[in-house]
Amino acid sequence: MRIAIAGISHETNTYCRDQTQADAFYQLRGERMLKTRGQQSDVGGAIDACEAAGVEPVPILFASTQPSGTIAHDAYQAFKQEILDGLARTPDIDAIVLCLHGAGVADGVDDIEGDLASSIREQVGESVPMAACFDLHGNVTQTMADALDGVFACHHYPHIDLHERAAEAVALTIRMHREGIKTHICVVNVPMLMPTTTTYIDPGKSRLARMLDAERKPGVIDVSWFHGFPYTDVAHVGCYVVVTTEADPELAQKVADTLAAELWNDRETFRAKSLSAAEAVSAARTAASTAHNAPVVIHETSDNCGGGSPGDGTHLLRAMLEAGLEDACFGFIVDPQTASQAHAAGVGATIDIELGARYDDLHGTPIVTRAYVKALHDGRLIMQAMFKGAPINLGPMTRLVIDGMDVIVASKRSQTFDPEPFLAVGVDVMRCKYVALKSSNHFRAGFQDIAAEIITADPPGSTTHHIEVFPRQKCTRALWPLDEHAAFSGNT
Repeated sequence: MRIAIAGISHETNTYCRDQTQADAFYQLRGERMLKTRGQQSDVGGAIDACEAAGVEPVPILFASTQPSGTIAHDAYQAFKQEILDGLARTPDIDAIVLCLHGAGVADGVDDIEGDLASSIREQVGESVPMAACFDLHGNVTQTMADALDGVFACHHYPHIDLHERAAEAVALTIRMHREGIKTHICVVNVPMLMPTTTTYIDPGKSRLARMLDAERKPGVIDVSWFHGFPYTDVAHVGCYVVVTTEADPELAQKVADTLAAELWNDRETFRAKSLSAAEAVSAARTAASTAHNAPVVIHETSDNCGGGSPGDGTHLLRAMLEAGLEDACFGFIVDPQTASQAHAAGVGATIDIELGARYDDLHGTPIVTRAYVKALHDGRLIMQAMFKGAPINLGPMTRLVIDGMDVIVASKRSQTFDPEPFLAVGVDVMRCKYVALKSSNHFRAGFQDIAAEIITADPPGSTTHHIEVFPRQKCTRALWPLDEHAAFSGNT
């Protein structure tokens, strides 16, 4: 048996000012895709699952990049055509597994997952099993689901299980090929815009548990809870429950309706409570007064590169400096110019800098100060929590000391996933009283177990919990919490 593996994965923030071009994507083909084996990623999970089952994985193309603005039309069309052409010239394909995101938007195509899956289905016909794995931050459509035989969104946020969901997608296509089983997929939309909600703690933890209980029902193959991605302007933005069953439309509809209604009834538990940068620093000080041998972590959710933000915001860093926090570190702020300046000056130099806030005024103003260059690094790391084993390149990095505080500066956009960027430049977070970083929830995979407390800072930024600031031109439906009169019209 031979299973083709392909995908285009992008979380599109349509409020970003610039389009995302093809050269922004890392593109895996052939042997480069196969080399992801052993990595806890979607592609790696699919490769491992194929090989464990004695099935030949056939790599086509996987293109992905950091969350950013709308994908340029030509870029998406080129990737899509390469996948279609790759499938057409590859003989004896028995099944297809797609590694997708769910919130992809290209210029002229508001649902790239639906467009790609439908185009593949039209080309290969109905007899070829095709399943897909997704990020749970997808704005999904029934059009997409109708082209697939199985939908497998990661269950957790942080996304520590993408490799497991990819393996389930592979397993389903093997069953379909060998046993001839058929499936049905039901998509139920819940008219709510969820803030970034972790599944590590309530309310996300208990809600996920309810979803997983339903997945254990006889005949249910998968229950996927798509939290949605509110930082995009498309008609189908929202929250979704997607259920895949063994050719049982009534069961799929009943399970999806029930879970969607429960989610809607619990919507108030998901209402975000935001702290300004100064309020977060104050709360961290209070928490640190009773913390012992563990750092207080402050995460700047509103400047999360993982949602499309620039990562160069200065609101939280400025508040920390003004508060004069001791035994504090900040990791990291994205500023390639300052990183380059530090590398040119060398370790031991003192330099005059204008740090951060280069992208726009929303995320703050530059911090003009003097800094001591403590350490330098090339930024090439191996992830240790989420996507464990996968490489990440943050570009040239530096550890600066500003008013006694360690401030890490990187050159390439990324959120902070784990303590590796700190360790790379000699900072042991367990020796710090305060650890600040930019991320909404993925950082929890690397910091949840070591933090005395986690404080959320939500100053102005393009991934703020204050989603009411984003204009909605394409979505005409009433959505909670933007409209308190929004109503759920499910069958249950």
